[in-house]
Amino acid sequence: MSRKTEQTRARILQATLDQLASASPEKTRVSDIAKAAGISRQALYLHFPTRAELLIAATKHLDAQVDIDGSLAESRAAATGEARLSAFIRAWAAHIPVIYPVGRALMAMQDTDPEARAAWADRMAAVRHGCAAAVAALARDGRLRDDLSEDRATDLLWALLSVRVWEQLTRDCGWSEAAYLAEITRQARAALLSA
Repeated sequence: MSRKTEQTRARILQATLDQLASASPEKTRVSDIAKAAGISRQALYLHFPTRAELLIAATKHLDAQVDIDGSLAESRAAATGEARLSAFIRAWAAHIPVIYPVGRALMAMQDTDPEARAAWADRMAAVRHGCAAAVAALARDGRLRDDLSEDRATDLLWALLSVRVWEQLTRDCGWSEAAYLAEITRQARAALLSA
């Protein structure tokens, strides 16, 4: 890919993120994004043939901007399942406020917008993958509750770490980020770890 093409793609992705973080993300059209990026709608479609591809690429672009892989390094390198679980929860809890403006928009749009639903599902599948890795490490160490399968434990952790739970506790109930992290970590340990 040429440097000019990379720059154009980056401009499109940033314009998409900016539009999604605006006051009325549900009204964001591809033509609005193209205009904000300084290109035609047809040119945008040369880079991203579908709106779903554009939204998914934009969310991945945001992850790259904030170096989600770097923040997950501690979790991925953890020597024990318990350490991996704690590090994963810390990384995700720190990441939610960063992605929240875009996430809020995609969540609000997903009931009526299949492309927004696909983009949000793609990002939440990545979170689920991280949950599954933490659970697998707990199981490997013999620390997963005996009455929980790995699949069910992954479901439970994924639900605890949902953006909606974070939103309700920090936005609606006024919890601090530190209080959220401490309580979600405690709840996850209580729900998953064997006695």
